[in-house]
Amino acid sequence: MLDIQSIRAEFPILTQKVNGKPLVYFDNAATSQKPRVVIDAIASYYEEINANIHRGVHKLSQLATDAYEISRTKIQNHINAKHNYEVLFTSGTTHGINLVSNGFASFLKEGDEVMVTALEHHSNIVPWQMLCERTGAKLTVIPMDENGELIFSEFERLLSEKTKIVAVNHISNALGTINPIKKIIEKAHQFGTAVLIDGAQATPHVKPDVQELDCDFYVFSGHKICGPTGTGILYGKEEWLNKLPPYQGGGEMIKEVTFEKTTYAELPHKFEAGTPNIAGGIVLGTAIDYLNGVGFENIAKYEHELLEYGTKRLSEIEGLKIYGPKSLDNKTSVISFNVENIHPYDIGTIVDKMGIAVRTGHHCAQPIMNFFNIPGTIRASFSFYNTKEEIDALVEAVKKAQTMLS
Repeated sequence: MLDIQSIRAEFPILTQKVNGKPLVYFDNAATSQKPRVVIDAIASYYEEINANIHRGVHKLSQLATDAYEISRTKIQNHINAKHNYEVLFTSGTTHGINLVSNGFASFLKEGDEVMVTALEHHSNIVPWQMLCERTGAKLTVIPMDENGELIFSEFERLLSEKTKIVAVNHISNALGTINPIKKIIEKAHQFGTAVLIDGAQATPHVKPDVQELDCDFYVFSGHKICGPTGTGILYGKEEWLNKLPPYQGGGEMIKEVTFEKTTYAELPHKFEAGTPNIAGGIVLGTAIDYLNGVGFENIAKYEHELLEYGTKRLSEIEGLKIYGPKSLDNKTSVISFNVENIHPYDIGTIVDKMGIAVRTGHHCAQPIMNFFNIPGTIRASFSFYNTKEEIDALVEAVKKAQTMLS
């Protein structure tokens, strides 16, 4: 069992007040808060070992390089990658997806197909649209049903030897839907199709095992897992990373440069041009250590309790509709809802006055909102440092907003 009050004491921001009320932070799907150990690690880097990496023979450069590569190995172990050079540091999920989609331009021709799902964040739609515009490939979409779940039979129908890559999120940021990625990967591989998994919303809640999943690419962001902003990871199978061309040119990613020809560095440096976010990469390893210390099984169990409790309490409000899977076993700790005849922005504005942070709008998932024919939703997303008492406060705030706006 988690000692929630002790955990909350590790997050300095949770002690503050907003609009004179204790902060209730339910926007964890957008970004997580940071524990003291992460905040201190950022300061420690700049105070003690700040230097550029991989390039200097001096002591500070060696210390920074060692810390950066130790973090890479921590992340390798965390996601169970076969090799540490299959772990690439990026600025976030969006960067990783763009790196892969840009590389696939070398492989696609007119008539080929790229497949995404109706549940994707814009960052896992737009790069593939851009790729199709460049290459003449066709974008196909796995549809979803009224419960916000993918229609697997339609995926099977759409999949063919023309499908060169399937890009699907592990968990929907807008609805909390947990997608059957293992089945999708297995089916796609029967056609020789590559699979990229957007793990931005999954990694705060579960430890992905990339070898067990057998995915070709897995991407996620550091800022959603208690790490710094501007950090992320792209995992790619060695054979795929060797086939992809470099995404950016510059220092670090080269073996030899002349004006006649440049040869590229080995993995992972081939894809890590320029000076990276060194502090961020190192401290991402600190965040991974922190979460593993809390324990992902403990996190998952407690967050599921919050999901059950929040669903029950919010469902008591007359006129409130929750979107997404009916079975909470197929959902993570996100509740996306609307109140009848009230715009979600208006609800969000009023609950903010009571110190409660929720997200309103389309959550960078406009196709989902178009499917339900709504302008957006109010999204409450819970983390392991939230409490049932905070959910009670949200319920009372929504009721108050409903009374004021009706």
